Amino acid sequence: MTRHIHPRASAVAVNAAITRRETTAEAVLQDSLERIANAEPALQAWKHLDAEAALRQARALDARMAAGSDLGLLGGVPLAVKDLIDTADMPTGYGAAVYEGHRPAADAEVVRLVRGADAVMVGKTVTTEYAYFTPGPTANPWDTAHTPGGSSSGSAAAVASGMVPLAFGSQTAGSLIRPASYCGVFALKPSHDLVSGAGVKAFAPSLDTVGWLANGAEDLELMRAALVGERFEPLPEAAGMRLLSCRTHEWTCSDASGEQVWERGHRLLSAAGVPVASLDLPASLAGLLQAQKTVMAKEAAQNLGREVMAYGNRVSQHIRDLVAVGQGVTDEDYAAAKALAAQGVLEVLSLMGEADALLVPAAPGEAPPGLAATGDPVFSRVWTLLGLPCVNVPGLFGPGGLPVGLQLVGRPREERKLLAVAQSLHRVITA
Repeated sequence: MTRHIHPRASAVAVNAAITRRETTAEAVLQDSLERIANAEPALQAWKHLDAEAALRQARALDARMAAGSDLGLLGGVPLAVKDLIDTADMPTGYGAAVYEGHRPAADAEVVRLVRGADAVMVGKTVTTEYAYFTPGPTANPWDTAHTPGGSSSGSAAAVASGMVPLAFGSQTAGSLIRPASYCGVFALKPSHDLVSGAGVKAFAPSLDTVGWLANGAEDLELMRAALVGERFEPLPEAAGMRLLSCRTHEWTCSDASGEQVWERGHRLLSAAGVPVASLDLPASLAGLLQAQKTVMAKEAAQNLGREVMAYGNRVSQHIRDLVAVGQGVTDEDYAAAKALAAQGVLEVLSLMGEADALLVPAAPGEAPPGLAATGDPVFSRVWTLLGLPCVNVPGLFGPGGLPVGLQLVGRPREERKLLAVAQSLHRVITA
């Protein structure tokens, strides 16, 4: 077992230290670049790095500070961008051979916003091809013989190994929560409409969601505040948090390590006196998993079908097969899947009642061995379809010594409340 886990910086702490002039943006970046140099040969988390460009950004921020100017919420924080998200000053290849060296004309909207908040753009992290199932070379920092998950593979590995404190990812099925679970970091998949997807390679637009990964819930909140234009405030204590535990209809997909972690998490919550009631989803929602697959295939065929026609075998078999399935989805089946999703949102929110969040599995268990596949997104598909905000909460480990997360699901546009619950849950399970 080869591990590349190092002390991890907090984005909130980095920004505060720079603001108080206890350090400089250049010094913070130099530390980040040293960590990258040490770990990158084994982890292969980065698709594109430009240390000199990042140093120019950091020095410009330090010059502004020296001139008496204030920095934005992400001032001086090293940040990675998934290579699915357009950057005007760096190539964006979408993990696809046919886009190697592609240079977008403009930044994605989320990139524009974090630049405006004075983040230091370090580079582009590896994604699976078109954010689907064909993996890149990235390895899991906890054990390089295991997958980091996908499709936000490089972002999860970069944060977990301490290379950067914040990284953008995205999720269409389980591409934020699963790698965060496998790599032992926090991740937020926000409500589907919270931030703009403009400038992000479209796969299935009614599912595609930009999110981010970090080392703490408050770091996730810092990024949220920067993206939505709010003032950052530390998360409140989720005093008396009430959770509804739901194994979901997909529970049989858990492996032994996932089941062990699930039970241990519940024992720790019980010992801490946290009220956790059980919820069984009704049979009327059992079709949501298939509905997500139907919607994803149909929309993927609409967005990637032309590329399959144009590039043929230069596009992976995974994508070609999905496009073929999607081309066979009828308009009636697609409409029925969307209708079930709309019904599902109403039923789930009703079932939540007075609870602060649903507690559900994040992944089947520990990261599978090998780098030829990225694991199963089964425990995230339904929540992505419903567009509800989700957080991976790390802190627990399976019998193989690898991380396994717990997933919290909240109400639309209540990300701050959900992150407060996530912070409190993390404190309980790591106490």
